Amino acid sequence: MEHTEFNNDLIEFLNASPTPWHAVNTMKSRLDSAGFQPLDEREEWALEQGKGYYAIRNGSSIVAFRTGTKDVVTSGIRMVGAHTDSPCLKVKPNPELRRKGFFQLGVEVYGGVLLNPWFDRDLSLAGRVTVLDDSGKVQDTLVNFRKPVAIIPSLAIHLDREANSNRSVNAQTDLPPVLMQVPETDTTAFSDLLREQIASESGLKARKVLGYELSFYDAQGASFVGLREDFLASARLDNLLSCYIGLQSLLNTSGEEAALLVCNDHEEVGSMSAEGAQGPFLGAVLERWCGAGKGRAIARSMMVSADNAHGVHPNFMDKHDENHGPVLNQGPVIKVNHNQRYATNSRSAALYRHISDELGLPHQTFVVRSDMGCGSTIGPLTAGNLGVTTLDIGVPQFAMHSIRELIGAQDGYTLYQVLKEFMQRKEVF
Repeated sequence: MEHTEFNNDLIEFLNASPTPWHAVNTMKSRLDSAGFQPLDEREEWALEQGKGYYAIRNGSSIVAFRTGTKDVVTSGIRMVGAHTDSPCLKVKPNPELRRKGFFQLGVEVYGGVLLNPWFDRDLSLAGRVTVLDDSGKVQDTLVNFRKPVAIIPSLAIHLDREANSNRSVNAQTDLPPVLMQVPETDTTAFSDLLREQIASESGLKARKVLGYELSFYDAQGASFVGLREDFLASARLDNLLSCYIGLQSLLNTSGEEAALLVCNDHEEVGSMSAEGAQGPFLGAVLERWCGAGKGRAIARSMMVSADNAHGVHPNFMDKHDENHGPVLNQGPVIKVNHNQRYATNSRSAALYRHISDELGLPHQTFVVRSDMGCGSTIGPLTAGNLGVTTLDIGVPQFAMHSIRELIGAQDGYTLYQVLKEFMQRKEVF
């Protein structure tokens, strides 16, 4: 896979994955096409060497792996981790709002959303819906309106003279998107609109909507930006970019060594869930794969936690440590925090630098300013749960947690090349 092909396919992946459920479904389709076999956690597993498998939990988290051609206990596993969720606005259970003839939906803020960029954007709606079908069966289905169906209009500056100097956003009152205008006698239920969309999208006739997990998202697709197309802009780059890089690395590795990709949901809200990185999903898969030798396999393994990093912003350079300001298009960023907000240690960082140097590829290092707080990733959680040596790394980006984020067009492909080599490395530790 070459650089241009990589980015064009990345754009396709991002546009097809507006929610964690769609992202996992997209990854499932690609794994199926590559000959990976699905595993059901409710059933017995009969794993064979030299094969590819995947397990999905809640439809929004996935573990995919190659068993390799050697004994996993004595060869260890080359693991890459990422997360499928992104900060967004989620529809409330009883969302209908009618004000002055406008039909709106109440929303809940999911994760650490940068709220201001959500105003005046063309918004669509997607997610998972659980329905009672015509046969009386309860089933899940994915829904994606695709076209712009809503907007959150800004208040005119004439009515808010301090908007450019002192504007705050009230998540309860300022964010409900406008979907349409309706007469005062209107009794439209949001569930009715969902049933219509489900029928037109999948042909499924839902007798009743029993529940949903739906998110608004930016209807503008991913695209190259810049006079020389130096950048790539999209929603959900944090962290679908890393999911894509990990998936491509796993699909294109030699398959001789045991390699694994885990993409967890709920990282943006702490990861404490059945399918989150602080939950039991990955450990349960490893126990069924490695059996009693799990501890020995982990001792020979390494995890790369891939999650985007803060690139140094040319308008806000003082927000970075002067020696640790990652620049877009100058390589992936090894993330270091000695207070264990990142799991990187000297050994894991050394291995990445060694592989990257062997391939002649650039890399950078990030340490947060000593007078600022540091974010975190699934890295420390996975390291703590499994006891596995872990590296935190990511592509540098701007506008993290905005509705539209920005990366350098070179960095994703660079990280892919290193992780592909990592996944087929004969020895890790």
